[in-house]
Amino acid sequence: MAEKVSGEMSEDSSDSAAAVSQDLRSVLVTSVLNLEKLDKDLYRGTHHWVPRTRRLFGGQIIGQALVAAAESVGENVLVHSLHCYFVRAGDPKVPVLYQVERTRDGRSFSVRSVKAIQYGQPILICQASFHSNQPSPLQHQFTMPSVPPPEDLLTGEELIQLYLSKPDLAEKAKQGLNKLLADEVPIEIKPVNPPDFYRCVAMEPKKLYWVRAKGHIGKGDMKLHCCVAAYVSDYSFLDTALLPYPGQRATFLASLDHAMWFHNTFRADEWMLYETESSWTGGSRGLVQGRLWRRDGVLAASCAQEGVLRVKALTTSAVTNESKL
Repeated sequence: MAEKVSGEMSEDSSDSAAAVSQDLRSVLVTSVLNLEKLDKDLYRGTHHWVPRTRRLFGGQIIGQALVAAAESVGENVLVHSLHCYFVRAGDPKVPVLYQVERTRDGRSFSVRSVKAIQYGQPILICQASFHSNQPSPLQHQFTMPSVPPPEDLLTGEELIQLYLSKPDLAEKAKQGLNKLLADEVPIEIKPVNPPDFYRCVAMEPKKLYWVRAKGHIGKGDMKLHCCVAAYVSDYSFLDTALLPYPGQRATFLASLDHAMWFHNTFRADEWMLYETESSWTGGSRGLVQGRLWRRDGVLAASCAQEGVLRVKALTTSAVTNESKL
């Protein structure tokens, strides 16, 4: 994928493109997850979206690490799980080197270890396991939540515009919302149960939203769709643990580790339902689990992450000012 990411197109007639012009291709394909091969099992990645923390987005590092790992396995094996540790904050001003170790190749499973390196030190350590598909009479899954279809919901950007249209919106709130609009995130989100932007009300630590990559990817490369899903899985994931605490403001949020299991084929450029919930917080840490569902109710992937959550109490006046419309 490192050298194929921007060039592969599906041969399916519905995707044939000469059919899709380059400017319609997802930036996740053409830039964000596109790596430069430097040597055997050594790649370099650059960065195109930096969150307001000014640190590298963890989902991008996971996605790029998986791109590098997938380059070292055969065409007929797909990732079924990955486990990552974030060990240092990433610097968005310099590229990241991805060094792949071919840990094991078995008859059914292959394991790869990847180090993402900046300034000579690892910022992420990732292990990914790949599996050749095997039929099995054992098949079960949870039931997908019943939610409105994405066509009936507003995007995150449209929800922000709705708030901005209120005539009595406080100036400070307006500035914050405009900063959110300015973020050029390469994925599209439609919340099912959008939280109040001002976090005035305690909510159950659970979120539901439809998500897909912006732009076209196509059916051609399931490995690539898994890499895009790894990118998507980390977006606004840890925030789920903060929903029950409207009187607390996060002063520091950072992912510690991230795990993902891939269950069925899917397309990351088509709407999937992302269900996230936090089962525990304590010790300035929080645990969040997630499930990615295809529109037809098939469970595509499961995720889990623990992260650092450092907060401070908002004063009564601060809560009032931040929530004023």
